[in-house]
Amino acid sequence: MTHVQATGSSPVTDEEIFAGHQGGKLSVTATRPISEPRDLSIAYTPGVAKVSTAIAENGELAREYTWADRLVAVVSDGTAVLGLGDIGASASLPVMEGKSVLFKTFGGLDSIPLVLNTTDVDEIVETLVRLRPSFGAVNLEDVAAPRCFELEDKLKEALDCPVMHDDQHGTAIVTLAALRGANLVLDRDIADQRVVVSGAGAAGVACANILREAGAGDVTVLDSRGIIHAGREGLNPVKERLAETTNTTGLRGGLVEALRGADVFLGLSGATIDESALAGMAPESTVFALSNPDPEVHPEVAARYAAIVATGRSDFPNQINNVLAFPGVFRGALDAGARAITEGMKLAAADAIFAVAQDDLAADRIVPSPLDPRVAPEVAAAVAKAAVEDGVTN
Repeated sequence: MTHVQATGSSPVTDEEIFAGHQGGKLSVTATRPISEPRDLSIAYTPGVAKVSTAIAENGELAREYTWADRLVAVVSDGTAVLGLGDIGASASLPVMEGKSVLFKTFGGLDSIPLVLNTTDVDEIVETLVRLRPSFGAVNLEDVAAPRCFELEDKLKEALDCPVMHDDQHGTAIVTLAALRGANLVLDRDIADQRVVVSGAGAAGVACANILREAGAGDVTVLDSRGIIHAGREGLNPVKERLAETTNTTGLRGGLVEALRGADVFLGLSGATIDESALAGMAPESTVFALSNPDPEVHPEVAARYAAIVATGRSDFPNQINNVLAFPGVFRGALDAGARAITEGMKLAAADAIFAVAQDDLAADRIVPSPLDPRVAPEVAAAVAKAAVEDGVTN
């Protein structure tokens, strides 16, 4: 029998886990009671025809008289699910249902999981374009790199609504917020820091980009072949762009060379790192070992060399968890009537998370708890404001 550790409680058993998923985790709940014939005639025929006719004459009324404008489609092809990899659409559905539960719990948003039996980018785009009248935003989930970059770009071009791949941008938003918290504790400036990102997949690329956007002094990214640098052969287009915009000092080699003198390590690759590599980092460094379920380095080991350590797990301090970001990001985008999610909106979300963290900031509390009820409303308000400022609202 497998046991999963839950923070602050006894281990969770297999029986509890399967019982918690029995029959799925979602249901549709009516927002209007139907207890008498009058209710029925309003909710359905003949009354509903009045509303349908009005929408047919003025499509904008669908925003007011249907749920589509507040509905998030949680979309996956099941090719990069958690730490499980390419397990297919059906096996990914419990994860997407869970995502929908989090949207409702933390963001107050309805959402519907859509898992697709295709990995063809154009087929997925065509499917969602055809379904567009049924939802107000798209949360892409667990789509493998590098296809996830192409898919997100094409969907943003094809759809007139917010689209975000959470594995990329949710991770990046919370990581930036956490680094700001760490830097405030350590009295550091991101502009003076050299950050090493281990992993050039969905999360690694997005984190590198948002850290650069936030003014990081230098960002060095590694993939399985070592440091990504200009002139390296065999780079795909995404990594070619990284080579052009990161590693300004021209480092070559592997993780040992990258970490020598580095201020921040950000692990997003699943690879195990030897503690001797951490020994070469700058004094009072920061280590975010975010691979799940097993961090790149155990937090106790990392703490021998780093002043602040974070992971993606709930049973260690400083959990970098996307639930701090995506419910509020989508809530704010939909509240504002945004047509897209901009870089400014993502930075605003990170600022909002960081602002909440400052109320109780410490070396072992650089981000709020994922269960902190203050986070999503603050993120939503900041994102909505940024959407207006960026000119993407209707």
